[in-house]
Amino acid sequence: MRRIKHLLLVFITALFVCPLVSQAQQANVNLDYNPQKDTEGLIPFSAPLNSPEVHDDHTVTFRLKAPEAKVVTITDGTILTALGRGREPLPLVKGEDGIWSVTVGPFKPDMYAYHFNVDGMQICDPSNTMAAFTAMPPYSQLIVHGDGPAYYDAKNVPHGNVTRHIYHSDVTNGEREMYVYTPPGYDASKKYPVLYLVGGSGELPSNWIYDGRANLILDNLLAEGKAEPMIIAIPNNQVIHRNHPQHTELTFDIFEKELRNHVIPLVDASYSTIQNPKGRAISGLSMGGRHSMFIGFRSLDLFANFGILSAGDATAETTLSHFLNDPKVNDKVDYLFIGQGTEEAKGFFSRRVDGLCKALDNHNIEYEYYVGGSGGHDWSTWRHLLYYRFLPNLWKNE
Repeated sequence: MRRIKHLLLVFITALFVCPLVSQAQQANVNLDYNPQKDTEGLIPFSAPLNSPEVHDDHTVTFRLKAPEAKVVTITDGTILTALGRGREPLPLVKGEDGIWSVTVGPFKPDMYAYHFNVDGMQICDPSNTMAAFTAMPPYSQLIVHGDGPAYYDAKNVPHGNVTRHIYHSDVTNGEREMYVYTPPGYDASKKYPVLYLVGGSGELPSNWIYDGRANLILDNLLAEGKAEPMIIAIPNNQVIHRNHPQHTELTFDIFEKELRNHVIPLVDASYSTIQNPKGRAISGLSMGGRHSMFIGFRSLDLFANFGILSAGDATAETTLSHFLNDPKVNDKVDYLFIGQGTEEAKGFFSRRVDGLCKALDNHNIEYEYYVGGSGGHDWSTWRHLLYYRFLPNLWKNE
């Protein structure tokens, strides 16, 4: 009888304790892989309601409390592309309680961007705690979970550390930031190769951490034995106002000077690094891919490894002639990767990539070209490229 009472007490205790430790709708207690699944019937702290709510069938319900609004839509973001709507707005329907809602999908498990548009004004989802803060106005994030953590999620594996460095730049005449990832078990008595990873026109260094999940991706690859231990330095490649009328003419020279005068010296002074071209790589997405290409290809004294993500140049035969016509370029370059997303390869951005690949082919320069994932010109593609191709193949020629 005593044992039965004990078991009953354990059972009753479990009923009360389990909800307290279970994953919740945007509770932000753990780095959950399914943060927008409603498991407790609670709404995010200080929010008026749950939005978005991700269901196990991968459909999603968006909600907005706006009783005085006339028209509410989702008018941009990668969720429209995922739904096959292109640029066609997704309307929400107003209920009698003044709450606008729509349920759509199913979506493939991934991370997506979106805004609400309320009577012509673009806003983030005020109930969604998952937002991206970039060099552009912020947007909300939809995280559609699968059956477990994805390759870009935090898993129960050894994790590296991410350090934010603040330093003064004489190049931009101000204080700047850089994030540096060191792998699990970093040992200052060893020498590590360094990947300099940069963002696109609207990105800040933190976006490769929070949107790109570069640190978690490498943690998982290392735990799986699929990549070499490395340091990842993520500098800010915003060196001139992106809307400056001479951005294209000025940005490459300025960022190269920033790399040479401040970024690389800071990393080499702060960490145990391989201080030669074979121990350095530069890679970036979109604008960052062009930085990696136009700066990296003329800086073979610094870099021997390159990752050009969703970038290229339709006039590469002219703009990259110094690199293309170097008779020893295949000896100087250890690894040159060019990649883009499956949907991206069907559109505008692919023309730049095609121009670069054609120029490399014409000069018999060795490179790896890859198209993969289900994304377009967005983070779904860049996370995929990092995990499935670029990081696993980097430093393999060492």
